[in-house]
Order: sequence, then structure tokens, then C-alpha cells
Amino acid sequence: MSALHAAVLAAVAVVLAMPGSPRPRVAATSRASRRRPLVVLPWVALTACSGVAAAGVVPLRLLALGCVAGGVVVAARLLWTRLEQRRQREQAARHVLSACELIAAELGAGQPPGAALAAAAREWPGLAPVADAFVLGSDVPDALRDLAARHPGADDLRLVAAAWQVAHHSGHGLAAAVDRVAGRIRSVRATRRVVESELASARSTARLVAALPLAALLLGSGAGGSPWEFLLGTPAGLACLAAGLALGCLGLWWIEALADGVERA
Repeated sequence: MSALHAAVLAAVAVVLAMPGSPRPRVAATSRASRRRPLVVLPWVALTACSGVAAAGVVPLRLLALGCVAGGVVVAARLLWTRLEQRRQREQAARHVLSACELIAAELGAGQPPGAALAAAAREWPGLAPVADAFVLGSDVPDALRDLAARHPGADDLRLVAAAWQVAHHSGHGLAAAVDRVAGRIRSVRATRRVVESELASARSTARLVAALPLAALLLGSGAGGSPWEFLLGTPAGLACLAAGLALGCLGLWWIEALADGVERA
């Protein structure tokens, strides 16, 4: 078995063991259970590699190369999952703002609350449980809060729920209350877009820095050196390769975590 075959097989095994991409409608308990495979997987892989190394089935160098390839795949999958989660949160936030504006417009035009919710549910099917709750006579604010808890990025529905509840108990106009909530959401999203534009440069710089070692390797190969033979063919090279990839992936993960923290603040 060649080094390339060992690396490819290790990468394929890691991909098959990784959980699928997250869905947008997930409860908090489901998100916690989805993290469990990510915690267990490295320990399972470490145990399997230790057993293979002890049995001498695969040369230690090929095994190390396969572990490095598998680690790269795991890191790439985790980063991709984080990007996908951010995209889903942004999509849900856009749906919430559109639904809030549509409900305010329908109520302002004289439509009853049930018709306004039904119109918003046609534009965003995720709001259908709230429209159904109104038809069944259930508590609409509770349905909105439940939907906000199940949809990452739909936290602004709690503001709509509060406005709905206050208008219902105080007798003030529901259309005006929802319209004020929509204005506040627009203002917050405008500020968030400014923050995201500032963070985009930091993310781009981090990705560029992470790709610089690859450019250096290509330059070294073009200059007549043999950096690939050192990295893939010697124990010291494999150690340097593993450490460099680990630090690069850790840096990308750190930048994404910091950016997510700023965006959620």
C-alpha cells in the first residue's frame, strides 16, 4: 500500500464516520446530541490507530500519514459545518424580518391577525405552526417563542411574541406594535451588516495566511528543492506537517469562533 493510498483511505474513513450537516429546525437537546459523535470520533480513531500500530499491520510512517490526512478532513468538515450553521442562521433571520414586515403590513391594511399570520406562513413555511396555533386557539406568543427556540437565527421572533402579548393584554394596536418590532429588527440587522463587513477582512486574511505554507512548498519545489519528500518521507517531516496543519486549522477555527462571538453580541 502506497502512502497516497493510506492517506486516501484514512480520509474516506473519517468522512464516513462524520455526522451529516445540521438541519435548521433543531432543538437544543438535538444540538447537544449531535456534538457527541464529534467528541467520540477522535478517541475512536486514536484507539484504532494505536491497535493497528501495535499489530504492525501498516507501517508506522503510512499510519502517521493517514492520521494527518484524516485530521485535515475532520478539521475541514468542522469548519464547513460552522459556515453552514452561520448561513442557516442568516437565512432564518431574513425570514423573520420579512415575516414581521408582512404581518405589520397586513394588519395595517385592516386584515385580522389570523389572515396576517397565514399570509406570512405562505411566504415562510417555517411560520406555519404559529398560524396553526392561532387557528386552533392556542397561545400565539408561546408558539412564536417555541419557533425561535427551534430555529437557530430566529431569536427575533421573541420580540414579536412580546409585542403580540403586550398588545393582547393592553388592548393597544397590534399593527403598530409589530411595526415597531420590525423597525428595531431592521436597525439591528443594519448594524450587524456593518460588523460583518468589518469581520470579512479578518476572515480573508486568516484564510490567506493559512494558504501561505502551501505556496511556500510550491515555490520550494519549483526552485529545485524537495520539501514534499522531507514532509512525507521522514519522521521529522511528518511531525512538522502534522504540527503545521494543526496550528493552521486551529487558527482558522479561532478566527471563526471570535467572529461568531462578535456577531452574536
